[in-house]
Amino acid sequence: MQPASLIAVKRDGLELSDQQIDSFISGVTSGAIPDYQVTAMLMAIFLRGMSPRETAALTAAMLHSGTRLQWPPNGQPVVDKHSTGGLGDKTSLIIAPLLAECGVLVPMLSGRGLGPTGGTLDKLESIPGFRTDLSITELQQQVLQLGCVITGTTAELAPADRRLYALRDVTATVPSIPLITGSIMSKKLAESPHALVLDVKYGSGAFMKTAADAAQLAASLVRTGHSMNVATTALLTDMNQPLGGMCGNALEVLEAVMVMQNHGPPDVRRLSLLLAAQVLVDCKAENTHEAALSRCEGLLQSGAVYERFLRMVEAQHGDPRLPLKTAPATELTAPRSGFIQHIHTEQLGYAVIALGGGRQRADDKIDHSTGLEMLVRIGDQVAAGQPLVRIYSRQPESVRQQILNAFELSDEPATAHLPLVHSRLTIHAGQILQQPLHDC
Repeated sequence: MQPASLIAVKRDGLELSDQQIDSFISGVTSGAIPDYQVTAMLMAIFLRGMSPRETAALTAAMLHSGTRLQWPPNGQPVVDKHSTGGLGDKTSLIIAPLLAECGVLVPMLSGRGLGPTGGTLDKLESIPGFRTDLSITELQQQVLQLGCVITGTTAELAPADRRLYALRDVTATVPSIPLITGSIMSKKLAESPHALVLDVKYGSGAFMKTAADAAQLAASLVRTGHSMNVATTALLTDMNQPLGGMCGNALEVLEAVMVMQNHGPPDVRRLSLLLAAQVLVDCKAENTHEAALSRCEGLLQSGAVYERFLRMVEAQHGDPRLPLKTAPATELTAPRSGFIQHIHTEQLGYAVIALGGGRQRADDKIDHSTGLEMLVRIGDQVAAGQPLVRIYSRQPESVRQQILNAFELSDEPATAHLPLVHSRLTIHAGQILQQPLHDC
């Protein structure tokens, strides 16, 4: 099929057939369709959107552009978790070994940070020697032997996404729900999971700023997962302030370890448990959320999850005995008394980038030792001169004003209640169901 005729279909707001989508993605993967026509199609999709059927077909075509992981047909569940990203989001480091302790296989293929949200691979690479470039053979062997792996995707898995994402990034077509869905789900489905839990974040530090927008994305992801016969559930979670206290690569690893050692922030612990419990129910390893939560809590308290994490680090050539390097700390204090009314979390993420702890371009180098430690939360009352943030950097003054500008203080207490988990999205009889979870 001629690429121009396919572009015209979507330009005019019509639906592409499965065959037309397959033809387009085949041309993307082989290189037969030049960049200028690929970007024209991306812009047409961005402007005109896609139906659920088209989105599922796009995801399937991207998935089938490469190979898929293979697992023994012994009935052992294969599961994964994916987050749409947020500042301080370190739950993957806890969830992978936790689920492995529950007896399921966890081939967690993760990414790097780009923009104000951190990447799981960057965090793990703050551990001396840790490898995130395992081959398909290596990662499959590790999962079968140890139960879990956290590594980067390989060139063989969903190669169409690599080209599409590079072009989306430079053509202002990233914020498209069909394209986001295809990108996320093609890579996750390439793991051949039985169940997938999605942490779809919303708020000032998330890609989706409102719960309503996050619900639209979550519905698309859940619907597409189920169309591929993968039990898929999404939790909508708050990112109006950083998750936990630590923001920055080595700092977040240290905080995840604290949680696995029965210390650390309660929100990181709670969210890790909820996500892990959800996917255990979805893969039928547990019958109820209560039983799954109880099981996960017991394993976390026992120290077994931390021991599994250490074994994973060693299996990927990391040395857990070496201390992680962190930059010197400087406290930033409140300019006046008041209540923390709002935190511009995205701006804090850009401050971490300015300290060298993140990247604006894919080839930027990372300083794993830098970051922020949050000392207050939304709703807290603070006095003038009280520490708000601890800055880990050799040049803290470079971000001082930027960080101060991220905090809104008021003379009145904050009125908005910010639940950690807003709601759960599932599918039943082909319909998306959204269940409020405001007690979490």
